[in-house]
Amino acid sequence: MKVIATQIPEVLIFEPDVFGDHRGYFFESFRQDIFEKYVGKIYFVQDNQSKSGFGVLRGLHFQRPPFTQAKLVQCLQGEVLDIAVDIRIGSPTYGKHVSVHLSEANHRQLYVPRGFAHGFAVLTETAVFSYKCDNYYSSNADGGLAWNDPEINIDWILSPDEIKLSEKDKEQPSLHQITHFEYKNFK
Repeated sequence: MKVIATQIPEVLIFEPDVFGDHRGYFFESFRQDIFEKYVGKIYFVQDNQSKSGFGVLRGLHFQRPPFTQAKLVQCLQGEVLDIAVDIRIGSPTYGKHVSVHLSEANHRQLYVPRGFAHGFAVLTETAVFSYKCDNYYSSNADGGLAWNDPEINIDWILSPDEIKLSEKDKEQPSLHQITHFEYKNFK
C-alpha cells in the first residue's frame, strides 16, 4: 500500500496495491499496522455509506467537539471529487483544503483528521461512498461549512447549475463563523 502526502501534512491518501487478472482484482483495503504507522493509534467505531447521483454535493460537514470525527473515506462505485478543509483556528494550514479524485478505478482512500470539514461532489452518473469514522455521529454536534465560501475558494469542477445541495447545505456558515476548533486541541 502506498501512502501519499498531500499539501496538508495530516491529510493522507492511501492507495492500495491492486492485483488483477482475467477474474477481476484483489487488494487490501485497510491494514491497521500501516495506518497506525502513518496516522497513529485510531479505533474506527462506525461505518457509513451513501449513494448519490451526478452533481450531488455533500458537505462540507463536521462534528463539533466533543464529538469530532476522523474519517477514512473511499468511493466504491463511480467517481467523486473529495475535499478536506482545515478548520482548526491557529493551524498553519487553516482555511486551506485538499482536493482528491476518489473512484472505483483508483481505489484510493483519503484520511480526513479531526478538525477538518469534509465533503464531496459526484462526477459520474452515480457514486457509492463509504466512510469509516472514529467517533459516533451525534445530531446535536452536526455542523457544516459553506461549500462555496470564497475564502476557501474550492474548484468543485462542476458548474454551479449542475450542483445539487440539501436544504441544510444551502445554509451553512462561512469559515470565519466557525469557532469551535482551536488548533491546540488537535495536536
